[in-house]
Amino acid sequence: MTCYETLFVVKPTLTDEETAAQIAKIKDVLAKEGAELVATNDMGMRKLAYAVEKHNRGYYTVLFYKGEGTITNELERNLKINEDVMKFLTVKYTKNKELAQFDKLVAQATRKSEAAATAAAATPVEVAAEAEAPKAESTEA
Repeated sequence: MTCYETLFVVKPTLTDEETAAQIAKIKDVLAKEGAELVATNDMGMRKLAYAVEKHNRGYYTVLFYKGEGTITNELERNLKINEDVMKFLTVKYTKNKELAQFDKLVAQATRKSEAAATAAAATPVEVAAEAEAPKAESTEA
């Protein structure tokens, strides 16, 4: 199986739910084609280098996956058809140095998503309870 990275930029005018739906739609295309999704890096809203379709910002998402070469054809076809995707780029990793970099990027994306998941798990009630908890006073004689 060959390793691939696909970066795509979604229009900034979409709501959070619509953006999540577009990302899920692209992930479904990979699943239907039999690709193994290794990691996802949601980079969030960022400024574009130049205006695209009169937009100066876009929501960046990077997908790291493994699969056969025909997968990219179907994925890119769906990205071209989708009106909410402004730009996309697919990179193929084949050489040993490139594969080492791919593994490094996947590990980095995995750590980032795990950190975001643990931060989301900490509810505001727990954070407030920690802030209100009385601190132990040291008594010196």
